[in-house]
Amino acid sequence: MLQELFRQKHLYLDYFFENLDLQTAEKLLKMLYECQGTMIFTGVGKSGLVAKKIAMTMTSTGSRAFYLSPTNALHGDLGILTSKDIFIMLSKSGETEELLHLIPSLRNKHVQIVGILSNPSSRLAKACDLAVHLPMEKELCPFDLAPTTSTVIQMIFGDVLTIALMRMHNFSLDEYAKNHPAGRIGKRITTKVQDLMLRGPAIPLCKPQDKLVDILVELSNKRCGCLLVVNEEMILQGIFTDGDLRRALLKHGANVLNSLIKDLMTCSPRHISPSKLAWEAMQMMESDPKNAITCMPVIDESKKVHGLIKLHDIVQSGL
Repeated sequence: MLQELFRQKHLYLDYFFENLDLQTAEKLLKMLYECQGTMIFTGVGKSGLVAKKIAMTMTSTGSRAFYLSPTNALHGDLGILTSKDIFIMLSKSGETEELLHLIPSLRNKHVQIVGILSNPSSRLAKACDLAVHLPMEKELCPFDLAPTTSTVIQMIFGDVLTIALMRMHNFSLDEYAKNHPAGRIGKRITTKVQDLMLRGPAIPLCKPQDKLVDILVELSNKRCGCLLVVNEEMILQGIFTDGDLRRALLKHGANVLNSLIKDLMTCSPRHISPSKLAWEAMQMMESDPKNAITCMPVIDESKKVHGLIKLHDIVQSGL
């Protein structure tokens, strides 16, 4: 049953994409981009929930928008509107009485009225300054009643509009971070490597000329699974890991204990700058599934070591 329903859903969405009037959609995008005021979204029932989601996503990505309940609008909240605003109504049928009752008051406020609907011949479509038709073949509901296809295409259309405006406004990652200071999103775009890295005495270090037998205590005590190999100026020369130790012992036996670290280390390890996002460090560590790593040296442009970032610490931070 599920396979058949997914197939039908796919077909209904294909119908939407293949029949959407992109020219009218572009007109709406231009209107929203040039809006000098605020974009107010509204809808009733499931369309209202979608309208609220679109408005919230637009707000967080650099566009001035909010959701207004049609009931509250009819009972005083229309007072917030100005002639610079755009009032956007989502409706499948275009015959929702609560929305139609708003039209005279919106005209008195001299705001531009946009309808996003699936019935181009509806009363709402005819009453709007711009009506965008979202073509819909059928709801997935067997009775063609429960909003299942109509709400999905509303959401798709709203998301595409949102990202188009985001790109047109050149909305940056830094601006996004300012709007999302909390939660996982906020952490991912604000937490930097330097916020989580090990520093100073906590960094496991050794010199290229050190013998393996002499650095085992440092490798064990720091519990990082690696040693950063540096010269006297703290310039990174390579990395020596628990894995390197195991491979060396398997290949050479106990005789390897007198070998120099420079002969056993990995000379060009993956590394990252302290100013980079910790999330980027995690992606770099996991970029090669066959050769995933759990720690990475933190260096500047001159390859001077500033710290060590561990995958465990990134995960523990909630990223």
